[in-house]
Amino acid sequence: MSLTLTVPPRPEVDRRAGLPVAVIGAGPVGLAAAAHLIERGLPVVVFEAGDAAGAAVREWGHTRLFSPWRYVVDSAAQRLLEAEGWTAPDAEGLPTGDELVDRYLEPLARTAALASVVHYRTRVEAVSRQGMDRTRSAGRAAAPFTLRLRTNDGVTDATARAVIDTSGTTSSPHSLLASGLAPEGDLGDRVTTALPDVRGRDRVRFIGRRVLVVGAGHSAANTLIALAALADEDPATRVSWAVRTEATARLAADAADDLAARGRLGTAVHRLVVDGRVEQIASFEIDDVRLSDAGVRVSGRRAGEAFAVAVDVIVNATGFRPDLSMLAEIRLGLDEIVEAPRALAPLIDPNVHSCGSVPPYGVAELTHPEPDFYLAGMKSYGRAPTFLLLTGYEQVRSIAAELAGDRVAARQVDLVLPETGVCTTDAGSCCA
Repeated sequence: MSLTLTVPPRPEVDRRAGLPVAVIGAGPVGLAAAAHLIERGLPVVVFEAGDAAGAAVREWGHTRLFSPWRYVVDSAAQRLLEAEGWTAPDAEGLPTGDELVDRYLEPLARTAALASVVHYRTRVEAVSRQGMDRTRSAGRAAAPFTLRLRTNDGVTDATARAVIDTSGTTSSPHSLLASGLAPEGDLGDRVTTALPDVRGRDRVRFIGRRVLVVGAGHSAANTLIALAALADEDPATRVSWAVRTEATARLAADAADDLAARGRLGTAVHRLVVDGRVEQIASFEIDDVRLSDAGVRVSGRRAGEAFAVAVDVIVNATGFRPDLSMLAEIRLGLDEIVEAPRALAPLIDPNVHSCGSVPPYGVAELTHPEPDFYLAGMKSYGRAPTFLLLTGYEQVRSIAAELAGDRVAARQVDLVLPETGVCTTDAGSCCA
């Protein structure tokens, strides 16, 4: 006789019950995510590395957006603000980055709903599952997330039921080299990131110098226009503009654009080239950048032939890529080329889609193999340059609905973007 013992399966206990949703970054999309989660009755905590809301926006605060106010204010955020007496700016006005922070992001972060949940000077260094690296599967979905935090007081861990990473990409620009590799040597202060304050705090770095702007997007255009104005003040300032391609599709002159200010950028920068105020170096693939006795030597191939130029300062306006180092223990499902979520990547491929031709999408396209983990905002677009704030706001509305269990609302996506036919190259950003 044999005896068989049967043990009923032990139900998996969800150890995440009662924990907040963690949002990484207190920029426009991060604060919008918090607003939507709070509207859904979900507890939330926001971790911001900077000293205040919109710290990354402050880095380019002198720059005027080409999107009017009606496209840069989130609906749930507006409801929170208006409940406390906030008056929306003129819907058709074009804010600068500083105005976006002063008149929208900082007041939003100070609302009663958000003031106690946003933690500043708190950098998320890593995200994982409690007690689990990325190789362990059993019980994974029920395990809380663990976030490794660095503050002025040291390092600590926090737990969360879900994570929305809206930390952006502006801290990790593309390389100047066509290969994507970093230049071999340290270039020190000879290279600046995109959108320096040419006529303000950074003026001394550019006036009277030879400046090379690298990139074919709107950040490059804004910088070229500012440098040309600086050269009017001091003719010793010389401005060159390097692009990989023969033409600059995204900065086409007289482009038809639902965002008039965006269309005018192309017209303005091409006029600078025609008038000889900016020297355009087209079809230039940069292979090497290094210090020399004459300043910085930039060498490579122009239309297949060896070419080099010597300058004093380089503005790297080649766009951005996501820094995924803090997500090493998270199971991401990213497209191999664009580095966006696999279902999203075909919808935003910059070789196919403009800012306005991206179809509506939501949580279904943002899902990863890691349950309840999401990339949102610019970081969700990987290396694609076509992100608009409107897109990020619809992303986090959909994610919040999903986390609240409202799968119908999460998948009822309604998004109409301002159309342009010129946002189709491989560098730069459409968000500012």
